[in-house]
Amino acid sequence: MSRNGKVIVAMSGGVDSSVAACLLKEQGYECVGVFLRVGAHAPEPDEVCASAVPGAPPARRLRHGCCSAGDAADARSVAARLGIPFYALNFEREFERIIDYFVNEYRQARTPNPCVVCNIEVKFGRLFQYAAMMDASYVASGHYARIIERAGGPCLARAKDSTKDQSYVLFGIRREDLPRCLFPLGDLPKRDVRKLAASLGLAVHDKPDSQEICFVPDNDYTRLLAERAPETQRTGEVVDQRGRLLGTHGGVGNFTIGQRRGLRLALGTPTYVTRLDAQRNQVTVGSREDLFSDALRAADVNWLTDPPPCRAAVDVKIRYMHTPAPATLIVEPDRRVQVRFAEPQAAVTPGQAAVFYDHDVVLGGGWITESTRRD
Repeated sequence: MSRNGKVIVAMSGGVDSSVAACLLKEQGYECVGVFLRVGAHAPEPDEVCASAVPGAPPARRLRHGCCSAGDAADARSVAARLGIPFYALNFEREFERIIDYFVNEYRQARTPNPCVVCNIEVKFGRLFQYAAMMDASYVASGHYARIIERAGGPCLARAKDSTKDQSYVLFGIRREDLPRCLFPLGDLPKRDVRKLAASLGLAVHDKPDSQEICFVPDNDYTRLLAERAPETQRTGEVVDQRGRLLGTHGGVGNFTIGQRRGLRLALGTPTYVTRLDAQRNQVTVGSREDLFSDALRAADVNWLTDPPPCRAAVDVKIRYMHTPAPATLIVEPDRRVQVRFAEPQAAVTPGQAAVFYDHDVVLGGGWITESTRRD
């Protein structure tokens, strides 16, 4: 019998999740490794549907999409080395909804964040349901984040290694699930994780980190949009801040706020995308100064702590690689907030997440719906 209880470990076949599984086993947990299948593969003997009851006959259907058989093999190899059970869970149906979300955001000229949505709906959504069926107390992953204790209970916090912190993409976890989340890498720098993997003899110790959207393995997301939302690829106008015609574009789905490359404009000065209008099929461009916003509004806020008073001083992160910026958070009804930055921020992008921090602790986050630009 395990000392600390049973834990479902999401194993992607990469170095981070592999080391996470190793650490948890060393700490006395009863680990069960799972690989999330979301694309084309020939079903393996132990594959089960996400909705299946453990022990039910495995699924035997050929899937279409994008998952790496090599990653599955790497995860299986690590699990075998650790001597822990391993299952490949078929989450294609759930993942199809994430692809639909991705495409629909571009239809509305917003920039999606599929990794956050995947964490909400799959990794820390469906996996908790699977854990319940397996009588497991915890769900773990190789994310760089921490669970710390405060007076109000467990909180999500930034990783000790700020260069690898992934708390931003985890803001959508349900507050009631925080006591059941384990992030074994939260106190470790990435270099130590790779060294540990090498010392354990894991073949994945030098495996590169994935830099792609998993359902767009060639990074050509416009091909996906052309197939599923051809209206995002219609030719339209490129205009300046005053609405003057500067040229044409090949589809609003090919652009995001702050983009500089691929504009095919020769204006003599650096030019950036500052606004996208799906209804007019129009791309607005301007100078870097035109990118800055004083404030934003966000909706569908998920609170991981008690919501702060009407106004609170916080740090706000508006994209994964953004340095959290000081701001005033104004809590509004219906899970909405307003954020007023102490200093204007560049490329505040509708569709991206705004995540609120009190020092290292994640208070919550929501989805950016609009920004207010400087006069």
